[in-house]
Amino acid sequence: LLLVPSAFTYVTGQAHWEVLLRARAIENLSGVIAAAQGGVHDNGRRTWGHSMVVDPWGQVLAQRAEGPGVVLADLDAAALAARRAQLPALAHRVLG
Repeated sequence: LLLVPSAFTYVTGQAHWEVLLRARAIENLSGVIAAAQGGVHDNGRRTWGHSMVVDPWGQVLAQRAEGPGVVLADLDAAALAARRAQLPALAHRVLG
């Protein structure tokens, strides 16, 4: 499970936030939980928000677009094991 806290600016978040999270989930065959600041801050900076949960196949399971709140989703350990068996790319990594 990858945990990704963030405060993406509104512009970069709108362009890249979801696609980057989905890519991290897919390339690592791992679930992603991404908590993100959103809104206009006291200094005038605007952040994107869109906290979300992404499954290992890159599907967004839950998302909170605007405002404070909680994002919940079930991540299935059996489905993860099945995906990893179908795509054994992680077994071919060489760390040295």
